[in-house]
Amino acid sequence: MLKLLNSLFFLPLLCFFFVSISEASVHEYNGVKFVSKGNAFVVHGGSEGIYSSLADPQNLTSTIGDSYIRFEKVTFRRPKESANFSSKRIQAILFEVEDRETIGGSAYGGQRAVCCTADLAKLGVCLEGEVIYRPSAATPNWPKVFGVAFKEDDEVATLRYRSIKVTKTGMYNLYFIHCDANLKDLTVEGKTVWKNPTGYLPGRMAPLMNFYMFMSLAFVVIGIFWFSQYARFWKDVLPLQNCITLVITLGMLEMALWYFDYAEFNENGIRPVGITMWAVTFGTIKRTVSRIIILMVSMGYGVVRPTLGGLTSKVIMLGGTFFLASEVLELVENVGAVSDHWGKARLFLVLPVAILDAFFILWIFTSLSATLNKLQARRMMVKLDIYRKFTNALAVAVIVSVGWTCYELYFKSKDVYNEQWQNAWIIPAFWQVLSFSMLCVICVLWAPSQNSSRYAHSDDGNEDFDKDETNLTLIKPSPMPSKDFRSAAEARPVQGSNGASNGDLEEDKTE
Repeated sequence: MLKLLNSLFFLPLLCFFFVSISEASVHEYNGVKFVSKGNAFVVHGGSEGIYSSLADPQNLTSTIGDSYIRFEKVTFRRPKESANFSSKRIQAILFEVEDRETIGGSAYGGQRAVCCTADLAKLGVCLEGEVIYRPSAATPNWPKVFGVAFKEDDEVATLRYRSIKVTKTGMYNLYFIHCDANLKDLTVEGKTVWKNPTGYLPGRMAPLMNFYMFMSLAFVVIGIFWFSQYARFWKDVLPLQNCITLVITLGMLEMALWYFDYAEFNENGIRPVGITMWAVTFGTIKRTVSRIIILMVSMGYGVVRPTLGGLTSKVIMLGGTFFLASEVLELVENVGAVSDHWGKARLFLVLPVAILDAFFILWIFTSLSATLNKLQARRMMVKLDIYRKFTNALAVAVIVSVGWTCYELYFKSKDVYNEQWQNAWIIPAFWQVLSFSMLCVICVLWAPSQNSSRYAHSDDGNEDFDKDETNLTLIKPSPMPSKDFRSAAEARPVQGSNGASNGDLEEDKTE
């Protein structure tokens, strides 16, 4: 007696291929070979979130936005030396992720199989050599299963052109499967086109197009504020504020490029490589420069020290390494080809970026602690106040980042089959919002103004600190003066003390 169990076999099969989800609505197959999985030979044709077709409210029998999956010239090719026999069907199976348990089966509780075995065929529930499936209880006429067989001496077999309309929102999966062990070195060519009601963007990516449009507008708003202040007080602009101007400009370009990238993708179904690469590069430069600026601010550059001194080369080296690691990761994620080992490759590329980020954070907070101690010891209250606000904002950002990273790991561990694809866009969007929020805080704290000079480093001798970042020594011990020079020696500290007091009073008056 046939006993169809839960898809214990198909579960690892889906896990194996879901890590290679393509981010394109035109899926092209250029001589892709079938891979042996259990008693079947499989090629993953694509997985995408698709919204149901939009009904026309004026005419209930028509639609204003069709969703479909179209097969165009999907061809199977076998070597000439293997073309001396007729084969069993090579099948395409299209199903929604909730129907994954309808694929495969087993006889008498034995090992689960995708292809119909002789024992199952004897029970009359399937045809030997074809995929086992049963109709979906939730969606009539699904899953969709069809195929083509090789005739004797044929080297090529082509699926007929067909377009399958999607009437239910869900994550759809396509596999090409054959069960004929004699079909060695079989490959698939052609393409399938996947379309949502509003365009060719995959369903999980569609909300990002509107998100990047709003982010572009947000950068325009902050850019107007910053550049207006910059133009008004350009004579008092500090080097640090020039760096912030660069970050805002890069952010505006990045958001605009991402929007155009998704808009072009949505229009044509093929991701524009050129725009994507520019968007990735501008974004990577922005993140790198942002981290370097935060590190420089934490070290007190332009505020309590005129230069970074010997640390300049180390900061540049760390920034350059982070740029290279991030650029490679982003290019592979957004431009590079997707392979069956996508998950492992991505993990390999994410780890260096995560380690470098952790190093940035450690160095930033260590430098901030030293800078705050210096400012407090010298009673530079205006600068101390702004640095305390900056430290609090940065601490909140780090805590939120750690919390969101934990949530992201939880989200992905629980969503093995991408059933939560409609909410997946929130994860990359959050990091953009957090980065933009931190940029807004920096812009408010260090906005160009007529009082910008009170945050700048001055050469009056009151801001000279030891080069050692860990030990602060403001007053160095000196040998006891002789009695003959006691009066002269006592006069100098009083004068220096008065000078320092006058400097503190002048700075306090500017608050």
